[in-house]
Amino acid sequence: MGNPPSTRRPFDQSLLQMTQSAQSDAPQGSAPRLAKLALEDGTVYTGTSIGADGEVDGEVCFNTSMTGYQEILTDPSYRGQIVTMTYPQIGNYGVSDEDLESERPHLSGFVVREHSRIRSNFRSEASLSEFLQEWGVVAIESIDTRALVRRIRSQGAMRGILSTQDMDDESLVAKAKASPGLVGRDLVREVMPDMPCDWREPVSEWTHLSKVEGGGGKDERGPHVVALDFGMKWNIPRHLYNHGCQVTVLPGTSSAEEVLAQQPDGVFLSNGPGDPEPLDYAAATIRELLGKQPIFGICLGHQLLSLACGAKTFKMKFGHRGANQPVHQLGTGTVEITSQNHGFAVDEDTLPSELEVTHRSLNDQTIEGVRHREVDAFSVQYHPEASAGPHDSHYLFQQFLDRIKLPAVK
Repeated sequence: MGNPPSTRRPFDQSLLQMTQSAQSDAPQGSAPRLAKLALEDGTVYTGTSIGADGEVDGEVCFNTSMTGYQEILTDPSYRGQIVTMTYPQIGNYGVSDEDLESERPHLSGFVVREHSRIRSNFRSEASLSEFLQEWGVVAIESIDTRALVRRIRSQGAMRGILSTQDMDDESLVAKAKASPGLVGRDLVREVMPDMPCDWREPVSEWTHLSKVEGGGGKDERGPHVVALDFGMKWNIPRHLYNHGCQVTVLPGTSSAEEVLAQQPDGVFLSNGPGDPEPLDYAAATIRELLGKQPIFGICLGHQLLSLACGAKTFKMKFGHRGANQPVHQLGTGTVEITSQNHGFAVDEDTLPSELEVTHRSLNDQTIEGVRHREVDAFSVQYHPEASAGPHDSHYLFQQFLDRIKLPAVK
């Protein structure tokens, strides 16, 4: 098996002694390039390009995070989407290879109110604009993102076209109306890995989490976890590795036989993009794995576990995307502030009796977590690996390990 791609440099304590540097990527004598964002309802926004030249379609959504734009750009769950950041200035700390959540950006396009020309961060290796251009991401700034977000919240997420090439409003709106959207598409096959790999990368030492998260250390591996990758953020296997697990990553199309051939002690179901209902192969695999080994699912993995048990999902009006989403943990009564990114949710009216709701969104009461009453399986809709985001939900990784080490709870 191969190893995960890695561009990380060794942690250098001397970097902590460096002062912040202010670097500017302001254009020198070049005229701004126009860009347009058109929605299927006929609304058109005109701004300035800060990324690559080109034209892309996608579902226009928004994320309320103040930081973490690089993690958002490289999160495979955003495949097929044009992401709008609600925070007004994006890019002020540049980009760093250490903050990648996959090997490249996966989203269709990027929208910001203002792209910062100054990047003040000793870890910065390039500007946001340079990163977008390097990876061919079409991006726009200088539009009224508040008006755009208000429109999405009132009318729901809409199909859109982002272009630096076609400046004809009627043409762009027609293209937006003709674009495919997310419903019914299998986007997982576009972002999952081709081959299995053994994961050996820990959580970044900048987080200092390696000092508090358990496990047997880098050379002393514990339980073997097979992670089914439907578009997994890299910080998930990092957390499993930091907890002492041997981690084998398999493509999301793997069969139950292929998973069990690895002789896992537990199975993890990852996040991923788009509509879960077309993923019949994944639901079938999970259905066969239920009761064989403990299962833990996150985001799309949560939806797929629910589908495997007989539930259905629905498309939300504008979804949950941000690092400040409150979730009620029903068993303890506590509230977790969570990082989320999903536009579909489990339909509670279709929930089978063997699934118990464990977590709810305090914003709209949608299901944020379930557990199986008869076999050892549980899942959450949000992202406990929290990159970027709050750390309230890290306990779920330890909870998974505890379930691996203990007999299945009936």
